[in-house]
Amino acid sequence: MSEVWNTKYGPRRVRFDPPTLKEAIAAARGLTDDLQLQAEIAASLMDLPVEAVRSELLKTAPPRGSAQIVTNGREGIAKTVIVERKRSRVQRP
Repeated sequence: MSEVWNTKYGPRRVRFDPPTLKEAIAAARGLTDDLQLQAEIAASLMDLPVEAVRSELLKTAPPRGSAQIVTNGREGIAKTVIVERKRSRVQRP
């Protein structure tokens, strides 16, 4: 889907890609940890029924091997730290 704009430099075509459901789910996961609220947020972003989004949300697993920790900074500002676990190397004979 593209739209043509007339500028002083001539016509320009602008490409518009609507967000995908996976992108909406990722945005909802960033806002809250509650699955019901994630489904409602993603459904409102995509104009889809909540049941359809909830089924897709349950199919996608949360990222494994990482933990999200929220701490208070110096000025009382909450900082988010993501800790990822790396597996140690296994030497095989």
